[in-house]
Amino acid sequence: MNRRLPSAPDRTSPAGLAHYIAGRTLQSADGPAWQDVFIQIFSHNATQQPFLVPAVAEPLIVWIVSGRAAVEERDLGGDWTASRVSVGDFFLTRSPVPYELRWRAEGDEPFKVMHLYLSVPLFEKMAREITGQTSAVTLRDVSGERDEMLSHMLALLHEELKIGAEASPLFVQGLAQSLAAHLVRRYAASDAKTRPRNALPGAKLRRAVAHMEAHLDRPFDLKQLAQAVGLSAFHFTRLFRQATGLPPSRYFIQQRILKAQQLLQETDASIIEIGMAVGYSSPSHFAQIFRRETGISPSTYRRD
Repeated sequence: MNRRLPSAPDRTSPAGLAHYIAGRTLQSADGPAWQDVFIQIFSHNATQQPFLVPAVAEPLIVWIVSGRAAVEERDLGGDWTASRVSVGDFFLTRSPVPYELRWRAEGDEPFKVMHLYLSVPLFEKMAREITGQTSAVTLRDVSGERDEMLSHMLALLHEELKIGAEASPLFVQGLAQSLAAHLVRRYAASDAKTRPRNALPGAKLRRAVAHMEAHLDRPFDLKQLAQAVGLSAFHFTRLFRQATGLPPSRYFIQQRILKAQQLLQETDASIIEIGMAVGYSSPSHFAQIFRRETGISPSTYRRD
């Protein structure tokens, strides 16, 4: 039975992501050894319906520690991409925007994964030392691949996690630095290689999404949004769709509904107030759009 997940924000912290990940948290890193790397172990349901995974600033590695599964991912509004994974396979992402995830476990072994986040300062420091560049290093996304050197370092960190409070800060720090260096050397890529050709660059995409989030209570204004990232409306629309799989207006509606879901779950504001907070002065129009996007009414969503 899939547990009901809270409405996910667009972005969160590594510690906060656990609240929006389907499954049970078995263990989390804690203590002085884990200043530059954060680890959590999750036990997942055998079958998981699609859910939204918020973006995090830190490079995230998901490593399979038990079981086998068919895992599917997609950008919002995009096509599903499937990977069959087993123990030792991994995923790597540093997505600036949220994405959707679902899976189906295979076999009798429980499906367990380890999430590892490298701190941004450590990763950027190692990237500068290795590349000699001051500009940010982009990591390419990896889905369901195998890397023996990476697995060796992850296995050592997994064992250190089991020690608990006795974990060695020096040992963990050394492994975290080695891991960051390995990611830069093997998985660094230019923007041209990590996103579709002619897609909106990551910095402009983040700026566009932030502008949308700050103006959810106002009518959608394509011209103003394009100006915020220094592009013409036509050029911006084409590049935004290449990057996200959705036209800006459609993405904006999704952001409104995600915010409404969060307010319905986390506040006592009335449905009329929440509708107005996300740009719908008409309660019936808000209910219509909410039902179209989620399949249920705002009042039903709040009760559930």
